[in-house]
Amino acid sequence: MAAPTLTPPFWIRHRDTLEGYAFLFPFLVVYAVFLLFPFFKGIWISLHSWNLLEVAFNPEAKTWIGLANFLDLLTLDRRFWDIVLHTLEFVFLTVPTITIIGLLLAVALNRETRAMAILRTLFFLSQVLSVTVVTLIWQLLYSPQQGLIGKVLEALGLEALDWVTSPDRAMPSLVIVTVWWSIGFAMILFLAGLQEIPQERYEAARLDGASRWRLLWHITLPGIRRTTTLVVIFEIILHFQVFGQSHLITRGGPNDQTQVLVRYIYQTAFRDSELGYASALAMVLFFLMLGFSVLQLRLNREDS
Repeated sequence: MAAPTLTPPFWIRHRDTLEGYAFLFPFLVVYAVFLLFPFFKGIWISLHSWNLLEVAFNPEAKTWIGLANFLDLLTLDRRFWDIVLHTLEFVFLTVPTITIIGLLLAVALNRETRAMAILRTLFFLSQVLSVTVVTLIWQLLYSPQQGLIGKVLEALGLEALDWVTSPDRAMPSLVIVTVWWSIGFAMILFLAGLQEIPQERYEAARLDGASRWRLLWHITLPGIRRTTTLVVIFEIILHFQVFGQSHLITRGGPNDQTQVLVRYIYQTAFRDSELGYASALAMVLFFLMLGFSVLQLRLNREDS
């Protein structure tokens, strides 16, 4: 008679799975505490009339109002739609510019020489600066009387421009600052993508007499399609949350021409103490970022 087969304990049979979850557990805890909980707490606050100062002294001062905050911002808030359009304008000007320039720099600097390494470092250096330092540098550059840009224009016999307070030039001035500040990270991502393309493809194409343009169009761009999608989605999410440039350089002016959603949320929550309404604005911002990111993913899948 054969001896009965003993079934190993559960933790032995699923050892690999349990070890995987054990490694994931610290990350899941941090993710839940610092991302999921604040997100759902924000949704909860957005459904209340929640005055920051009143609730701080009396936790019962908040009032459930359902979707009233969302209805108010969509129908009664005259500034909301203008601010959304300004935010979209900033994103549509910034993201393609950073993507294209970052790609061109990566293609130009994708060579293993000492000079290229130095240039890559120089282009990336602006990325490590804080927004305060960046805005201080560009405030000095934009100054009509003492700024470097104004001095160069005067040397060329042109009139120095007032960048920050001009309704037509205020938004482009923020775009220029942001492109200069953010270009290094996009360049590094593209460089990583370019180095994943097998060199044999380029060599075979050169033997067939392919020009640089054909190499770029038929090998380089298809080879970094996923990297391009990553860069675009990252830049969309990042620049929808623009705050420091608008707050420190133009203070949302002139006449709200550079007022963006995050600054409006900040003012509503901490200047006006309307935390419920600010949370509703934050939810709208979240779904805007989510919508454009999903759209980019869909377009990339259709092209592939």
